[in-house]
Amino acid sequence: MRTDHSKDRTTRPATPIRRLTAVGIGLAAVGAIALSGPQPMPALRLAAAAQAVTAPAEGAYWHTRTLWKGTYSHQLGRGKNRYWVEQQSVAERWTALDGRTWRGYRDLGVRPKSAADERAWRRDGSPTTWTRTANGMTASLSAQPDKGRLFLNLGAKGAPLIGFDLVDRMLSYEQAQALPTDPAGLKTWIDKASRDPNSGVSDDTRESYVRGQLVGILSDAPVKEVRAAAYEALPTIPGVRSLGKVEDPRGRTGQGFLIDLAWGKGSGGSQQKHVIAATERLIVDTGTMTPLASEVKYGGEPVPAKTSTSTSVTLQIGWTDGKPSVPALP
Repeated sequence: MRTDHSKDRTTRPATPIRRLTAVGIGLAAVGAIALSGPQPMPALRLAAAAQAVTAPAEGAYWHTRTLWKGTYSHQLGRGKNRYWVEQQSVAERWTALDGRTWRGYRDLGVRPKSAADERAWRRDGSPTTWTRTANGMTASLSAQPDKGRLFLNLGAKGAPLIGFDLVDRMLSYEQAQALPTDPAGLKTWIDKASRDPNSGVSDDTRESYVRGQLVGILSDAPVKEVRAAAYEALPTIPGVRSLGKVEDPRGRTGQGFLIDLAWGKGSGGSQQKHVIAATERLIVDTGTMTPLASEVKYGGEPVPAKTSTSTSVTLQIGWTDGKPSVPALP
């Protein structure tokens, strides 16, 4: 299936990690606990007018480029020649100082997951395209990369979404600069944002919500001091354990964290049948205070054991003058 990780997030799950709706492994239950779209900034002591606003000298856009890899949700092949395949994609995002955001996405195709899967794939005739029908929907898979696409981030009514997407709010650059830069203050600010009537966050999910938003700030906040506050706040949250210095899949060294995640029946008032648990292994570059890589392992129903891991590796992050364009192949 060509899973579109690039679609505009006009809804956001009240889960500990905001990327879960884009991992492409068939987690349909996540949509049942979605929030409303990004909201205007509530009056939470941002004090933007009292703080001097300085445009970054490093570039015109806050830019991220990420390589994602995950296992397709069902085995392919016929008879005894059944095999798992991995999906890969590259996604990019550019946010200008005026708040306009462009997103680029390119599907890199699928490949057999393991040596055993490759042998079964070859016995199956080494197909390069697949068509699968499930739940009344037909999906296609291909071993070849697609041409990719680039689009302006639009809201439900077709108008551009303006702002930096932080803590389920669209913030101006001035407001992003005015976010608390001390760990305790940032946690308090996120907690207050979660108590907004439109947030959809319940008392029993508030702690995991704060934890998830701190993780999101590390990649989404264009202000290093705010990212540093999120980094320092993370190990003070229950369910977060420090791993010390570790290497990411590309051999880069950073500070590792193991983060417990869980949501499901009864979460946020939901009456879901299943509980999904996950553990994220997050690696942070302490020089830039940005993520190097993240690996999420899922457990519980309805996630099959064979499809339980996805990884995301940061290829580029920071300010750039490079204009938005269709993502190049990695």
